[in-house]
Amino acid sequence: MIPIFQDGFEGLPKQNPIETRQQLSIKQIAPSVPGSAVIGQALIDHISQIDHDLCDAGDEDSFFVCDLAEVVKSVRQWRESLPQVHPFYAVKCNGNVEVLKLLKSLDVNFDCASKTEIDTILNLGVDSGRIVYANPCKTNSFIRHAKQTNIGLTTVDNVGELYKLQKYHPECGILIRIITDDETAQCRLSSKFGCSLTVAITELLPLAKELGLDVRGVAFHVGSGAKDFTSIYKAVRDSRAVFDAARELGFCMNVLDIGGGFERESFEQSSTMVNLSLSEFFPQEFVDQYKIKFMAEPGRFMVANSFTLATHIIAKREIKNSPAMIYINDGVYGNMNCILFDHQHPTPQVLTYKNKCYYNTASRETYEVSIWGPTCDGLDCVSNSSKLSHDVDVGDWLYFTNLGAYTSAATTSFNGFKGNAHVIYVASEELPMSL
Repeated sequence: MIPIFQDGFEGLPKQNPIETRQQLSIKQIAPSVPGSAVIGQALIDHISQIDHDLCDAGDEDSFFVCDLAEVVKSVRQWRESLPQVHPFYAVKCNGNVEVLKLLKSLDVNFDCASKTEIDTILNLGVDSGRIVYANPCKTNSFIRHAKQTNIGLTTVDNVGELYKLQKYHPECGILIRIITDDETAQCRLSSKFGCSLTVAITELLPLAKELGLDVRGVAFHVGSGAKDFTSIYKAVRDSRAVFDAARELGFCMNVLDIGGGFERESFEQSSTMVNLSLSEFFPQEFVDQYKIKFMAEPGRFMVANSFTLATHIIAKREIKNSPAMIYINDGVYGNMNCILFDHQHPTPQVLTYKNKCYYNTASRETYEVSIWGPTCDGLDCVSNSSKLSHDVDVGDWLYFTNLGAYTSAATTSFNGFKGNAHVIYVASEELPMSL
């Protein structure tokens, strides 16, 4: 028997309060200064070393500043609002190694969806019991790899996957992924994953029983950027129905995975709905009786606010009676692929204009422009219409905040442009441990 979630989450790191320590060992950590000033200083320190008239090719490439303290703030906020729900960070959101190391040290577990993601986390020294293989449709060889590396929990939403697990990894714990109402979500997932309540109860549970598989619980995902938080309520309600049906078949289910899609901006509303739903459908006496443990798969919640992208203006086209066209050295094939894949709308702000810094300064936005990426594809448009505070030109820099989620994770090298941007690490407040 693979030692995963024995008696719930016992044996896993507890969600202890974050304690601060003094020593930092990350390279390029900036001195501790208030608020966002440390980010602005890191941006300016880097670009001040670049002379676009003389630098080598690529020296003026776009780059990130990552404020690791923002990741800590996210973990802290999660534990304050949802202390009973253990986070399993969605590695697909942003696989930055320093972020992964920090999350590991903060006792956050990991949601992996492929062999590569599993290996990445295991290579950091994370115990296999801290990983959920949260992909309902898996390659056979990846299932065998999960068995070889002692990954003991995965998600399933169809009959075929049960047969595959019975053949290649019969000891693996199973979470049945059910469909949710995610019509208001920015990124809908129910069109691809999740079975109906009827299928879960009348097909998957009986077949799993027949095959001798270990169904441990239920998983759902209401989609990213959901606006109607009643979808969480409905999903928790349906999950309880699966729990009840499973008990009648003799399963001892004890895990509920409430998925991801959480955002810091709306976390007060979503976490309130989670707590309300859990208290109604999984009351404390039920939780105590069956040793129910709750988990989630937050990705963007943990990292979106921690990354700022700086881009260099490489060209400008003046068009009579139309806004100027600004060309930058990053775009939808690079670190702003989130525009296409994640339905995001990054907001450009002026970082430098005529060698002066305008980071985080209040000013009137009076210059309308369109902004384009560096490739030869007309689809490579960052913004059809944006207003900037200054009439920027070649050699100036723009910056985009909140670009930590589903950005660097999906870059390409289309047209020969390098996708992986350099990252400078800073901390706007004291970090809790040495990295």
